[in-house]
Amino acid sequence: MIEHGGQLRNAAEHYKIPLKYWIDLSTGINPNGYSIPEIPLACWQRLPENNDGLLTSAKDYYQAENLLAVAGSQAAIQMLPYLYPRSKVGILIPAYAEHKVCWQQAGHQIIPLTPETVDLNLAQLHVLIIVNPNNPTGYLFSPQQLLDWHKVLQAKNGLLIVDEAFIDTCPSHSLSHLKPQTGLIILRSVGKFFGLAGIRCGFVIAMPKLLILLEEKLGRWALSHPSRYIATKALMDRQWQQKSLIALPHQGIRLQKLLQSQNLNPTGSHALFQWIKTPIARELHQELAQQGILTRLFTESTSLRFGLPKNEFEWNKLTQYIAR
Repeated sequence: MIEHGGQLRNAAEHYKIPLKYWIDLSTGINPNGYSIPEIPLACWQRLPENNDGLLTSAKDYYQAENLLAVAGSQAAIQMLPYLYPRSKVGILIPAYAEHKVCWQQAGHQIIPLTPETVDLNLAQLHVLIIVNPNNPTGYLFSPQQLLDWHKVLQAKNGLLIVDEAFIDTCPSHSLSHLKPQTGLIILRSVGKFFGLAGIRCGFVIAMPKLLILLEEKLGRWALSHPSRYIATKALMDRQWQQKSLIALPHQGIRLQKLLQSQNLNPTGSHALFQWIKTPIARELHQELAQQGILTRLFTESTSLRFGLPKNEFEWNKLTQYIAR
């Protein structure tokens, strides 16, 4: 199994620090996410229904004509490789590691890429997977660049998958509003911006034929009734969304400046996290963990990702320990 951020219980056990004393900066999830509304009793007693308002609110929020609700975009990431014949798949390195593992396990040949080498390798690819903005580097691709690559791939019946899990804070870069196009799949999530990773809700935006096939493979009731209810409320709450669109970039800049003040200059940035590529990544990760601050260590790229602190207490504690 791939290691991910948020393994707080493992860290608490390893470093012998009680769970309640930890500050978790390892996930890149909004620490002040959407407040969970009171859930009606019927959500716990009845099976989910497709006409409960979730798809309507999602289509409005994403400005998308055709989408499928799934148990987190992870569910689609795991299933999509089995819907296509084995081929050469270009994937950014580093990026969300599940893409590489899932396509590799399905028998596809992985071609590792950087933003600078996509064009050089596009001719040999049948599938290109772009995380936009990229996680953990924060690299942001322009919509036109993605559409240019899609055009090249579409000409040879290829496929472009754009994982937009972190794009809510920069919505002008999203492709979700485009009319469905052959060979283009967009993944969205309510886990990051909305801070609702625990309800496991995501969406696939694609041509209707692909969505029907994916839904058949994933089976009935892929998303629980309570999860659907919470996601519907979050996607409809424009006031909360606007406040967060203002607050999160400011917090991202605050974190960036804090790290820079201690000569920890971020290599990549996003409103929800800061990424530092440094040869002392492991040592820094361990030093902070010994003080009850969990960051995300990437061993392959020798780097560290800092998520946002939740409140002033956490900001002060982080400031105190990185200044040592």
